[in-house]
Amino acid sequence: MKVLVLGGAGYIGSHICKALALLNHQSVVVDNLSTGHREAVRWSRFIEADILEPDTLIKILQEEGPFDLIMHFCAKSLVGESVEKPALYYRNNVAGTLNLLDAMVATQHNKLVFSSTAAVFGMPEKELIDEQHSRLPINPYGQSKKMVEDVLGDYHHAYGIKSVALRYFNACGADPDGEIGERHEPETHLIPNILKSAIAGKTSGLKVFGDNYPTPDGTCIRDYIHVNDLASAHILAGEYLQQNDGAFAFNLGNGNGFSVFQVIEAAKNVVQQDIAYSIEPPRAGDPSTLVADSTRARQVLGWQPAYTDIESIIATAWTWHQNEKF
Repeated sequence: MKVLVLGGAGYIGSHICKALALLNHQSVVVDNLSTGHREAVRWSRFIEADILEPDTLIKILQEEGPFDLIMHFCAKSLVGESVEKPALYYRNNVAGTLNLLDAMVATQHNKLVFSSTAAVFGMPEKELIDEQHSRLPINPYGQSKKMVEDVLGDYHHAYGIKSVALRYFNACGADPDGEIGERHEPETHLIPNILKSAIAGKTSGLKVFGDNYPTPDGTCIRDYIHVNDLASAHILAGEYLQQNDGAFAFNLGNGNGFSVFQVIEAAKNVVQQDIAYSIEPPRAGDPSTLVADSTRARQVLGWQPAYTDIESIIATAWTWHQNEKF
């Protein structure tokens, strides 16, 4: 396949570009580098551009295409920031995607894999979240992604755009070869913050938000999915769209929940040192348990996550963080 990867300089997009290259697929990356890293684009042609510029998108699709598939990762994704700056999130995540879809219609491209999120569901109503779970987002970030999912259905009905929305739970880990990995400014994710704390030799600084949740050890339980498993799901979704017509959605997680304390303990085993932390008040809106039911992705796409053990996931991230290349 020839694939256009929007946001391919970011954490997930760059790993997908490497996975595409290993399967002999050709990719072109478009990124405005607002949060991505030019150094992470190592397997693709790179074009610096912004999805908020519709004429530029049309030009890229016309001059670089035709593409067999478009993958869309350009998004603002910090929950707290979305509450403070909702206009930024609706403009980038919703209006930007509308620009892309209109450019696809104008240039006769009709296959899209969209990066969605578990945040579309809001507060969990049951232990395992499947695709039938209510979508009731509780912040502008989740709402912006839900809006795009709804738009995708309408664009399929009206314009024939075929799509797959992949709803990630907690993306984590890094390329096992250590060539690319996770780097955000600011960093809000648990595993990189643990590992950076270990590298810095900090005796404090890592914060655990709440230890009195109704879970076995009192800390929140989350579903951690390795970024390479996300990559394989995106490629399978792209292949699925070559043969199937519709606007589809799949939940992606490894199906196992790990508490914050379990992740810290696993990290201690990987880095072979103690991890200091402080207990802080719970954050508003944090559910006690958030775990995916990915049965549908397994059955329909034939997807099978390779990383299900939390220590092996952390070990790949540790390899990266010890020698970050950008």
